[in-house]
Amino acid sequence: MTLQKSSEIDREDIEADAYLPTEFGNFRIKVTVDEHGKEHSLIYTGDLKDCDAPLVRIHSECLTGDAFGSMKCDCGPQLKAALKRIQVEGVGAVVYLRQEGRGIGLHSKIQAYALQDIGYDTLDANLALGLPADARTYDIAAKMLTEVGVKKVRLMTNNPLKIHGLTSNGIEVDRRISHINGISPENKKYLKTKTNRMGHFIEI
Repeated sequence: MTLQKSSEIDREDIEADAYLPTEFGNFRIKVTVDEHGKEHSLIYTGDLKDCDAPLVRIHSECLTGDAFGSMKCDCGPQLKAALKRIQVEGVGAVVYLRQEGRGIGLHSKIQAYALQDIGYDTLDANLALGLPADARTYDIAAKMLTEVGVKKVRLMTNNPLKIHGLTSNGIEVDRRISHINGISPENKKYLKTKTNRMGHFIEI
């Protein structure tokens, strides 16, 4: 849609899809609001519809890692590496889901951190709080990809649940691409728990 300046704009006529220059290169960002009012983002570049299987990363929000640079997890480095790799590829997308703390929310995530400080691993901390090990869903990610014409992807992930989450919602995963980034002494226990107890494909 071509936009023109006007003193009166009908917000319903304006799609939430705009140019987004970043330190990693130039992208566009498209925002989708789900049935619960959560706002999810598709950060993309290139013509996704004309690419048989674009490079895609499904990334769940992590305030501590993405914004504050926490080394307790590998989230921040994973996000940055995905954006860099997509720019090199020339076409692809990051689906950024508002599912903080594997879907339990920031407050509960920091409570789980407090338990990790006294020896719980990342899975047992969630369970001790009466919460699921992983409460995320991926139907909205599949919907967002479908809306921009993507039917098949090469998925940057170490998590088998993301593969299942897309395929069970109509998106074919042509290939899984290992996405190991940000390993540090501070998060090795966390990553080992994800590998040994949650089935992630991570070699440490």
